[in-house]
Amino acid sequence: MKKIGVFFLALCVTGAVAQVRPSAKPNVIVIVSDDAGYVDFGCYGGRQIPTPNIDAIAKQGVRFTDAYVSASVCAPSRAGILTGRYQQRFGFEHNTSSVLAPGYQQTDVGMDPTEKTIGNEMQSNGYRTIAIGKWHQGDEEKHFPLNRGFDEFYGFTGGHRDFFAYKGKRTMEHALYNNKVVVPENEISYLTDMLTDRATSFITENKARPFFMYLSYNAVHTPMNARKDLMERFSNIPDSGRRAYAAMMTSLDDGVGKVMATLKQNNLDKNTLVIFINDNGGATVNSSDNGPLRGMKGSKWEGGIRVAMMMQWPGHIAAGKTDSRPVSALDILPTAIAAGNGKQKGTKKLDGLNLLPYLNAGNKKEPHKALYWRRGVAAAMRAGNWKLIRIKEKDSLKNVLLFDLSKDISETKNLAAKYPAKVKEMLGSLVRWEKGLDQPHWYSAYGDYNQIMKHRMETTGRDMERMYP
Repeated sequence: MKKIGVFFLALCVTGAVAQVRPSAKPNVIVIVSDDAGYVDFGCYGGRQIPTPNIDAIAKQGVRFTDAYVSASVCAPSRAGILTGRYQQRFGFEHNTSSVLAPGYQQTDVGMDPTEKTIGNEMQSNGYRTIAIGKWHQGDEEKHFPLNRGFDEFYGFTGGHRDFFAYKGKRTMEHALYNNKVVVPENEISYLTDMLTDRATSFITENKARPFFMYLSYNAVHTPMNARKDLMERFSNIPDSGRRAYAAMMTSLDDGVGKVMATLKQNNLDKNTLVIFINDNGGATVNSSDNGPLRGMKGSKWEGGIRVAMMMQWPGHIAAGKTDSRPVSALDILPTAIAAGNGKQKGTKKLDGLNLLPYLNAGNKKEPHKALYWRRGVAAAMRAGNWKLIRIKEKDSLKNVLLFDLSKDISETKNLAAKYPAKVKEMLGSLVRWEKGLDQPHWYSAYGDYNQIMKHRMETTGRDMERMYP
């Protein structure tokens, strides 16, 4: 009897240990939308276009009101997301172009191969990785996702492509790849749906092992290609551009819903960290809406760099929370590594940080003392509620703007003359940050003039900004 008692006691102890044993590595999915307006999501105040599936991520986790990307245009913003480092540190300051800096060739245009991506890091920590959708990190073989830390790739290498099949010739940067095989155009139906289908199949295929997915939709970037049935659903919207935008946003939201449903069907929803982020502010050409935020894509105004961002991870991130502390897209990489108790394998210092400790109950600390931006002659920083924009013209400082975002989220009152000491302090911080940057390896195809004009106090409204792309 004593032996039997000892045996059952051992079973109980073993069972207790099994119950507290750490769970398997969580899966991590990063979903990126393209050029969406800040208030075009229901959870950010949108009323015209229902986005229930994206909103559900915020409802089941945390919604960040003051989340920022590291650039207001697509390619450098994605370089920041993928590396967790200010992309200017490795010369990726502008959207890819053919305007080369001295000493560089067209083959250098793209993410520096010496930079470790989130794919590299997750691979090194035992994850199966896939990149789906828009890449926009260079067109050379050395830049191809399969050579940048991803086991699989289903997407296109350029910055945009038609959502429907091309009827005529199309360039290779617009080709849809399934790993290294080009998908024939006659097999393309509607791209947002196809990207979603690949995402859901990947989840099912890899349900027995930890995986990392970078799901980079090109919706709602131009061209404004929408499904006819969804256009009809929004027939109440008189403006045809806004109607197409609403239909494209619905395809995006439906796709996110299918991804989340597939996680649940495979019993993975509670063991998956999902991060949703938009890549930059709403564009001037796609009928998006940034609400109270001044400016659009391409600018250092809040409307160019503040974006929708939310995270859910049941049991680890409390549901229904709103966080108003400034956070960055650069934080995604270190947060993803930390979620799986991983270690950074790259040797370069990250600018992002693990957000999970800051989401614990009672942690009121600010994750970042300051956030910085620069693209050409326009640079900016945020420290606390202070926001500074600095414009250089012909190597001289011609324009400095200072705003108190706690009182003026729409950046209507330039306080630079009223608070010269704050301006001096922030300009000094900005210059110190710039000392750690590389010179751009290529330049914007639009030049500096548009950046100068875009940040004039008198430049207001979509039509005015559209004059300076």
